[in-house]
Amino acid sequence: MLAALAMAEFLGMTLWFSATAVSPALVDEFHMSAESAAWLTMAVQAGFVAGTLVSAAANLADVLNARVLFFLGALAGAAANASVLLAPSGSVVIVLRFLTGMALACVYPPGMKIAAGWFREQRGFALGIVIGALTLGKAFPHLLTAIYGHAWREPMLLASSLAVAGGLLVLLAVGDGPFVAATARFDPRAVGQIFTIRGARLATLGYLGHMWELYAMWTWIAVLATASFAASGLASPQAAGEIAAFVAIGSGTAGCALAGWFADQLGRARVAIWAMWTSAACAVLTSAVFGAAPVWFFALAMIWGFAVVADSAQFSALVSDYSPPNHIGTALTLQTCLGFLLTMVTIELLPRVASVSGWRWASLLLVPGPLLGIAAMRRLPREVGSVGWVGWVG
Repeated sequence: MLAALAMAEFLGMTLWFSATAVSPALVDEFHMSAESAAWLTMAVQAGFVAGTLVSAAANLADVLNARVLFFLGALAGAAANASVLLAPSGSVVIVLRFLTGMALACVYPPGMKIAAGWFREQRGFALGIVIGALTLGKAFPHLLTAIYGHAWREPMLLASSLAVAGGLLVLLAVGDGPFVAATARFDPRAVGQIFTIRGARLATLGYLGHMWELYAMWTWIAVLATASFAASGLASPQAAGEIAAFVAIGSGTAGCALAGWFADQLGRARVAIWAMWTSAACAVLTSAVFGAAPVWFFALAMIWGFAVVADSAQFSALVSDYSPPNHIGTALTLQTCLGFLLTMVTIELLPRVASVSGWRWASLLLVPGPLLGIAAMRRLPREVGSVGWVGWVG
C-alpha cells in the first residue's frame, strides 16, 4: 500500500512545477513580463492555500473518503494543467495555474492522511516515503525540460497524463488503513480545537520555519545554479542549471526516507532539528561555492536538497500525533495551508533581493526560517501519548 501510495503521489505532484520548469518558453509564448513569470509558481502556491483553506474549513479530508478526494483532485489538476495549451493569454495561464494549485490541495494532505491510516509506530518513515515521492514528482518536470529543451507542450501534457494515472492508482489499488478514523461529521469548531493543542501549535510553527526556506529554494534553485555556472564560465549554464535543480529537488526523496526511518528511532523533533541546521548551513555556504567549479555547486545543491525537505514529513507526523484522530485530515490540511501561504512571501522576495545583492548572496534570506523552526521544535512537549518520545530533543 505504501509503495502504491508513494507512486500515486509522485505521479500527481508532477503538476506542481510543470509550468515553472518551462517558464522561459511560456514567457516567450505568451509575451509575459518578468514579474508575471514568478506567478507561474506563486499562482500554484496561492491556489493551494485557497484550496486547503476551503478544505480545512469544510473538514473535507475528514468528511469525504481521502482516496476519493485524492482521485478527484488529481483529475481536476490534470485538466487545469492541460488547459494551458489552449490558453489565449498569459493571464489565463496564471488563472489555470491557480486552479491547478487548488486541485492539488485535494491530493497532498489526503495522501498524508492515507499514509497515517496505515502506520502508527512507523508513521515518520511512512510519511517520509510519501513526501519523498511527491518531492521527486516535483523535481521531475525539470528533468523533462532538460530532455525536451525549449518545447513546453509535451512536458505539460505528459505531467497531466501522469497525474490522471496517479489518481486512478490511489482509487483502485490503495485501501483504507486500519488506523484511519471513520468518516467524521462536519464540525465548524475543528480548526479552533486543533489550535488549542500546544503540541500541534508548536509543530505547525516549526513547519512554518521550514516552509520559509523550502519552496523559495525549490523555485529558484535552477536560476541560482544557472547564475553560478555562468559565473564559472560553463558553456551551457541553463541546461546545467535545470539538471542541478532536478538533482537538488530529487535528492530530497532520499532525505525524506532516511529522516523518516531515523525519526522513528531517535525522535521526530530531534531529526527535524538536525535537518534544519544542515539546510541553514547550506543556504549560507551557497555564497562560498557561487561561481566556483560546477562540481562544488552540484555537491552543495545535493546536500541542501537532501536536508531542506528531510524534516517535512516529521512536522506532518507530529501534527497527526498530537491531533484528535477524527480530525487528523483537517489538522494536516490546516498546517499545509499556513505553510504554503508563507511560501509566497519568500518566493516573491528572493528574486527581489537577488536584483539588489546578486544571486550569490540572495539565499541568506532563507536562513532565519530554519532557525526559528529549530526554536519551536525545542519547546515541544516531551511525550505524545503512546507514540513515545517523539518531541524530545535532549
